[in-house]
Amino acid sequence: IPYLKALGVTAVELLPVQQFDWQEAPEGLTNYWGYSPMAFFAPHNGYAQADDPVGVLDEFRDMVKALHRAGIEVILDVVFNHTAESDEDGPTLSFRGLENIGYYMLKEDPHFYKNFSGTGNTLNANHSIVRRMIRDCLRYWTTEMHIDGFRFDLASVLARSEEGEVLENPPLLWEIESDPTMA
Repeated sequence: IPYLKALGVTAVELLPVQQFDWQEAPEGLTNYWGYSPMAFFAPHNGYAQADDPVGVLDEFRDMVKALHRAGIEVILDVVFNHTAESDEDGPTLSFRGLENIGYYMLKEDPHFYKNFSGTGNTLNANHSIVRRMIRDCLRYWTTEMHIDGFRFDLASVLARSEEGEVLENPPLLWEIESDPTMA
């Protein structure tokens, strides 16, 4: 932090820190990038020294608070366009097992996934359940983890209809914009 201050840094942007699938990598390699989210409300435990879930949360919050004390804002890169579950051949980790048809954009044959994200699946960001989950998640990272702002990976996917067309007034983006917690 002192080095960042000496450079005149006033904000840092963290790559995705939400729990992701570290095994999603070619054989013999490890995924450290965080672009395959599994749990949107949890900091990735592999980035922490603590081995208990509360310790992971505390470490993350302490880091953000230390940056704030130094006058540095924290922006978080978030991935709400797809998940680590990938396509129809991918693992069932969470949303697929809860309500596949609600959480994902599916093809006419619902065994197959629309893939506007290039990763095998696309979250159905304008379904009411998914919209609420994303809004609740953003509020959580803002209020509980003290994040100052967000950068949305493949944000254009969040503005698509289930047919893949760009929506003129995407409900999720309007709801985020009008949420007083995000102001």
